[in-house]
Amino acid sequence: MATVTELKAVLKDTLEKRGVLGHLKARIRAEVFKALDDESEPRPPLSHENLLINELIREYLEFNKYKYTASVLISDNHARKEKGKNTNIKDLPISQAVKR
Repeated sequence: MATVTELKAVLKDTLEKRGVLGHLKARIRAEVFKALDDESEPRPPLSHENLLINELIREYLEFNKYKYTASVLISDNHARKEKGKNTNIKDLPISQAVKR
């Protein structure tokens, strides 16, 4: 008969293989940061450039399959797209030598 420790190990391994454990950890981290965030102090509005940079970071994370890290970034309301703002990579003032 399997011990409790062995059952825990199998359950943890199964959840890791399915990607559930990483997602749960990312979700917990996001919720902890959200709980610690002082909402009484208003955040400055995102500039268009910072919004574009946030989108580049999000795309980088998703491209490289850092989906749990990206989910924490996305869950932060400050990092989300603001209504009416267009995020076009052509608007970034980056060197012409760097092409997508």
